[in-house]
Amino acid sequence: MKYVMLIFIMFISVLGPSVVIALVGYEAVKGLSRNPSAAPKILTTMILAFLFAEAIAVISLLTMFSMLK
Repeated sequence: MKYVMLIFIMFISVLGPSVVIALVGYEAVKGLSRNPSAAPKILTTMILAFLFAEAIAVISLLTMFSMLK
């Protein structure tokens, strides 16, 4: 039962950053289609958002793996 709960928590902790990455990618493409000259600003903001979302996912996964010990 312990492992099922840990898997459920890991699923939820990775689901959040995955949704953020999907939404940021969608909005970046939409923004580039409206204003192609803003590509450098949109790209920088998009990369920062991806990095923060992935950092949250990595930290949550490391926490989950440390709980397995």
